[in-house]
Amino acid sequence: MKRIALIAATLLMFVLAVAACKKAEQPQPPPPMPGQGMPGQGMSGQGMPGQPGGMPPMGGGPEKKVVVPDAVKGAWKTAKIEVEYKEKKSKKQFTVPLKSEFKIPDSDLVLKVGEFLPHFAMAADSITSNSNNPENPALQAEVFQGGKEIFHGWLFSKFPSVHPFQHDKYGVTLIEGQKK
Repeated sequence: MKRIALIAATLLMFVLAVAACKKAEQPQPPPPMPGQGMPGQGMSGQGMPGQPGGMPPMGGGPEKKVVVPDAVKGAWKTAKIEVEYKEKKSKKQFTVPLKSEFKIPDSDLVLKVGEFLPHFAMAADSITSNSNNPENPALQAEVFQGGKEIFHGWLFSKFPSVHPFQHDKYGVTLIEGQKK
């Protein structure tokens, strides 16, 4: 009888141990997508559904208000961008004034440059710069092809793969902001 009780107790402990191990081995959530989990990263979107990063597409929700702090206003005059010509396998750099339109040479693209934020940060309802230091430089940009907007968002110099401009023939990336 003692032997049966001992076997039953051992079996019960084994079952509880297995159950506890299975409970402890619950699947972990996946790692954050680019743009998530990186403070101040991300942007309002590109107008493409299902994009990674958890940011709403431009047309799918309210656009965040861009707030340029006084310390940043007027301090940055131009942005240095790099255009990749994929078919020619070449790249060229251009300096573009902020808040201007730039016809990209040897293409049918027009780049509309907006604000430059040296220390990009995003809150629930706004996008701003945490300082005037180039900690996380970002350029507000729109790209038009044949008069049709094909990109609307932010280009990041330190994280160019976060919500990049995507096109079969061309690439556009932010190199840096430039002061006066």
